[in-house]
Amino acid sequence: MDELFDASGLGAPPPPQRGGSLAANTHSSAPLAVRMRPRTLDELVGQAQLREPGSPLRQLIEGDQSMSLLLWGPPGTGKTTIASILSQQTDRHFVEVSAVSAGVKEVRAAIDAARSDLVRTGRETVLFVDEVHRFTKAQQDALLPGVENRWVTLVAATTENPFFSVISPLLSRSLLLRLESLTDDDVRSVLNQALADDRGLAGGYEIDQDALDHLVRLAGGDARRSLTYLESAAGAAKTKGLATIDLPTAETAVDRAAVRYDRQGDQHYDVISAFIKSVRGSDADAALHYLARMIEAGEDPRFIARRLVILASEDIGLADPTALTTAVAAAQAVQLIGMPEARLNLAQATIALAVAPKSNAVILAIDAASADVRAGKIGTVPPHLRDAHYAGSKKLGHGKSYAYSHDEPYGIAEQQYAPDVVLDATYYRPTELGAEAQVKQRWERIRRMIRGDGPR
Repeated sequence: MDELFDASGLGAPPPPQRGGSLAANTHSSAPLAVRMRPRTLDELVGQAQLREPGSPLRQLIEGDQSMSLLLWGPPGTGKTTIASILSQQTDRHFVEVSAVSAGVKEVRAAIDAARSDLVRTGRETVLFVDEVHRFTKAQQDALLPGVENRWVTLVAATTENPFFSVISPLLSRSLLLRLESLTDDDVRSVLNQALADDRGLAGGYEIDQDALDHLVRLAGGDARRSLTYLESAAGAAKTKGLATIDLPTAETAVDRAAVRYDRQGDQHYDVISAFIKSVRGSDADAALHYLARMIEAGEDPRFIARRLVILASEDIGLADPTALTTAVAAAQAVQLIGMPEARLNLAQATIALAVAPKSNAVILAIDAASADVRAGKIGTVPPHLRDAHYAGSKKLGHGKSYAYSHDEPYGIAEQQYAPDVVLDATYYRPTELGAEAQVKQRWERIRRMIRGDGPR
């Protein structure tokens, strides 16, 4: 069978290929990522939730059932590998179609061939569709007959949310499995296995710990990428006549300098602290520098996004009411798109929050209110604000004399809202920065109207 990957292991495949599993059709000149592809479910690194006894995937493979799968997860987490294992361990034909290059004609041809094989030999076919989210509705519709009639066991892979990118009929006929990014320990295990395994580097090279850590960080949870980097580093070491892959060799091989960063150590806390303080201090350039350091070092983008969401309320607040919306949108984009593209969303949010006017009035307000509550300044709810919907509540005076705000001039009713114990408390003290200057004027006017302290 012709190779399904180019020299990098990442290229688009040719038209549908037929034969055994990917693992059964590799050779010594194949990319390291292809040679090291797990052959059994037990060899798969990570995805413990999919490999545990009794899991749907294990039942499907070990029970030799016919069921279509929809695999959703980031690149390099094992989607193609699972399809290969399924075909190999259940002795099915393996056919791959890429949504990048195939059309409806190719899809129908693959299904027709699988149907013919099933009728003629009784042998089933695993049809692997990579990047199924790139298929149009018509192309996805073309898969339905094969899935409905079980002429093929469809394994469709996507990096995008299938509830938005896959048609409902196909989604409802498939078992959806969510794959998670590999941890650093998972990636380190993949690299160590490739260094020792006969299919990999067969013990031909040692690797320094800092070089290994560098490759793990650069991989960003992508096993295929980590193996590509390791293969390049081993090639560079061979050129230099070295038996050990050191950090300079690894840096040269992948053209990326090592960023001193420990996600569990001081660098993690120091860099994120500098990042937040740079945004708070309105230095967009410095903030982008620290953002780039975290991204290049493989920091979890969700962690960065969460910090921006917090900062939007803590350091900007109502000085720019759109800051929180921007930060939340960036956090959602990280979940929907993933890295490396989501770095653009993080950068946009970082710049927007850095140049926004700043106010810490929100955090000061909630901290002051919380301090009073913790100090025991609780008080009873004023009777006219209490629930007056249940039987007998009127007799208790609940709701009596309550003024409905919408019936009052300007939609504001003069009445007591706070308990007596904090009646004179002033928690929210808006600044005159940015949009909060207008909020300040409105809040001071409203506060006087509510308390009857001045003209309306």
